[in-house]
Amino acid sequence: MERNELYPVFLKVSNLQIVIIGGGNVALEKLTFLLKSSPNAQVEMVSPMFREDTIALANKFNIKMNLASYDKSFINGKHMAIATTDNVPVNEQVYHDCREQQILVNVADNPPFCDFYMGGIVTKGNVKVAISTNGKSPTTAKRLRQFFEDVLPENIDDLVKNLNEYRKSIKGDFEEKVETLNEFTKGLVSKKKKD
Repeated sequence: MERNELYPVFLKVSNLQIVIIGGGNVALEKLTFLLKSSPNAQVEMVSPMFREDTIALANKFNIKMNLASYDKSFINGKHMAIATTDNVPVNEQVYHDCREQQILVNVADNPPFCDFYMGGIVTKGNVKVAISTNGKSPTTAKRLRQFFEDVLPENIDDLVKNLNEYRKSIKGDFEEKVETLNEFTKGLVSKKKKD
């Protein structure tokens, strides 16, 4: 069986410089995705045209928009780039330019030209669950996101906050604290009963 070997991380995109190359529907989708998860994301965009919806969203979040064709200078100083144009050679050029400068890059709908994927995300307060299908099926990730939105209780954030306060009150070294918290929280995951 094939295995997903991606390593999941949660990035503080408010501390990183991100550029989205493109101004169409896919660019809007990626920008929406970033800002929904992290409204303070540091994003800049470049495209010879932008959709009205993209302009409205960018203005709402003070996103810098460059009305221009892509060139290498737009990735200088960036940590991540997302190429969303409908021009395959431009997207692939973005990829190669990013590889030269060791900038993480995602070329939309082109998994071999991606250092990372933007999977499904469920957020309930401080709890965030990320879902990846290894770039194979964004639709499956979307359905799994909907499933987790339904099964994670609305009060999960209260639980997390209470456990954080409890954690602060536990005495002992790191291992003792972990053992205590593991014991305390094992009831959160119920095992399926066998018939």
